[in-house]
Amino acid sequence: MGVSEKLDNKKVVIKKTKKRGRGVFAKTRILKGEVIAVFDGPTYDGDFEDWTDDLYYHAIQYGREKWRDSKGIARLINHSCDPNCGIRSLFKVVAMRDIMPGEEVTWDYEMTEKNPYWRMKCHCGTEICRKVIGDYSRMPRSIRKKYGNYISAWLRPRRRASSK
Repeated sequence: MGVSEKLDNKKVVIKKTKKRGRGVFAKTRILKGEVIAVFDGPTYDGDFEDWTDDLYYHAIQYGREKWRDSKGIARLINHSCDPNCGIRSLFKVVAMRDIMPGEEVTWDYEMTEKNPYWRMKCHCGTEICRKVIGDYSRMPRSIRKKYGNYISAWLRPRRRASSK
């Protein structure tokens, strides 16, 4: 058994979606806080000349000019502007709420990206769809507040220690 197989949650399955190719779906109920998958693959810098389109659209950004791919299902989890998962630390895709059987597992790609040149048309179809996915700076403040600690640690503002 490979490393990624151990990190991928056994409560999910990969299936074909109606609009977005493959996706990850809950087989059984997933509880809030459960890790779904981990970006555990090779790391890359900002030299995009060597990147394939597949890598460009599936690696997760975890620092300035730093990206990481997944050896497992993390790279197959689709974007949604109304996701049921978020990012913990730098590489874990974690359920933000309970996910019911048959429901697609999704996260908001703007939870990790700080690249003003990266854009992708959104196909999530939710009522709150932003139509274009891109840089974290595009994410409305109200959405940032809603996501809280489910935004990649490298993008969240650091709190200053109290002087009291």
